[in-house]
Amino acid sequence: MSTTNAVDGVVAAGATSLLRFATAGSVDDGKSTLVGRLLHDSKSVLADQLEAVERASLGRGQETPDLALLTDGLRAEREQGITIDVAYRYFATPRRRFILADTPGHVQYTRNMVTGASTAELAVVLVDARNGVVEQTRRHAAVAALLRVPHVVLAVNKMDLVGYEEAVFAAIAEEFTTYAASLGVPEITAIPISALAGDNVVSPSATMDWYGGPTVLEHLETVPVVADPSDDPARFPVQYVIRPQTAEHPDYRGYAGQIAAGVLRVGDAVTVLPSGRTSTIEGIDALGEAVDVAWAPQSVTVRLADDIDVSRGDLIAPTATAPAVTQDIEATVCHVADRPLTVGQRVLLKHTTRTVKAIVKDIPSRLTLDDLSQHPAPGELAANDIGRVVVRTAEPLALDAYADSRRTGSFLLIDPADGTTLTAGMAGTAFAEAAAEAAPADGTDDDGWDF
Repeated sequence: MSTTNAVDGVVAAGATSLLRFATAGSVDDGKSTLVGRLLHDSKSVLADQLEAVERASLGRGQETPDLALLTDGLRAEREQGITIDVAYRYFATPRRRFILADTPGHVQYTRNMVTGASTAELAVVLVDARNGVVEQTRRHAAVAALLRVPHVVLAVNKMDLVGYEEAVFAAIAEEFTTYAASLGVPEITAIPISALAGDNVVSPSATMDWYGGPTVLEHLETVPVVADPSDDPARFPVQYVIRPQTAEHPDYRGYAGQIAAGVLRVGDAVTVLPSGRTSTIEGIDALGEAVDVAWAPQSVTVRLADDIDVSRGDLIAPTATAPAVTQDIEATVCHVADRPLTVGQRVLLKHTTRTVKAIVKDIPSRLTLDDLSQHPAPGELAANDIGRVVVRTAEPLALDAYADSRRTGSFLLIDPADGTTLTAGMAGTAFAEAAAEAAPADGTDDDGWDF
C-alpha cells in the first residue's frame, strides 16, 4: 500500500506508510511472546536470530523455540523471564512499515511505558484471559489515555488456557472498554489471541470461529495513521542558529530545527516566542534546496525577512495562531523517578528545545486508578504516580495544551543536580475531563528560584 501526503498541491510520496506502536501488559501476560510471534509469523526474523533463539530454548530445556527471547535482549531479562527496558524493533510488511516499542509490564517499570508510548500512534495492551483486567491493566490504559494515544488494541491473550471461551473474552473486553472509554480513549479494538499458539496474531484462529474481526497484524496494517499536517497550527522550535559568515554567504542567517506541527510557507507572518517579535518567512531551505512550503515533521532551516533576536529554544509560529506565553503551568504528570516529587522542589523544565528553571508550586491531586477519583493534596508523587501539578517557571514559555499538540504540549521536569528525568508532563487537563482548578501556593525562596 502506498500513501501520499498533499499540502496545497505539493505531494510527498512514500513506498509505504509508517506506524509507531507500543506494547504493554502485566508481568506474565505474554507480551514478549506476542511480539516474538508477530515478528516470527510475519517473517521479520533473520535465520541466524531464530537459530540463536532455538539454541537458547533448548539450553533451558524447552522443546519449542521461546519466541519471547526475540525481544528480551538483556541478560537479566532472559534470566528472570521479564522485560525490563524498552526494546525498539523495526519490521515491515508489504502494506506498512512499523516501529515497535516493547515496554515492560512490571509495575516498577511503568515509567518505561511513558517513554515507549510518548510517540506512539497505537498501543497494544495485553491481558491474561485467566486474570482479566488488573490494576496494571488500568494503569496502562491510563497512561495511553494521558499520552493521547489515538488507537488502543486490547489483546486478550492465553485464550487457549480458558478453552477459547467467547464469554470470557466478551466479559474482559466489556470491562476494559468501559474503563478506557471513561478515560477518553477515542478508539478501542478488542482481539482474542493466543500468542503461544499463534491464534489471531498474524493468521486467523481456526478454534475461535465466533470471532469475525481482524488479526493483530491486519489491524496494525489497516488502522489509519496518516494525518493532514495543515489541520494543525504550525509550530517550529528553533534548535540551532546558522550564520556561516563566509565569503559565499556573508549575510546568511537561518534558524534550523524540526517542524513540530503544521505547515510553514514562504510569506507567512510569524511571531517569535517568548519575545513576541514579528516578521515574515523570507525563505525555507530543506536538504540544501530552497522550497516554498514545508510541513511536520520535516527538518528545515527558516529565514526571516527581519534581523531580529532569535536563539535556540525560541518558538516560531504563525502570528494568527500563536500559542499563549505563560510562566504558570498546570499539567497532568507521570512521575518516573525513584525519589518523590514534592511541593517546593526546584527543577529544570525542558520544553521542546528550551530548558528553564522552575519550582513545583503545588501538587493538587493524585489519580486513584481503581475508580479514577482524585486524591486531594497528596503532598508528593512517588514513582509511577499520575497526578496534577502546578509549576512556576523562571522564564515565559509558549505551550499548547497537550490535547491540541503532543509535541508542544509536553515537557519534562529534570533534577538540576544530576540531570535525572523526574517527571513527564502534559499541559492542560487530563483525559477527557477537566481537572479541578488549583491556585499556586504562596512562598519565597532565598536561592533565586522563587518566580
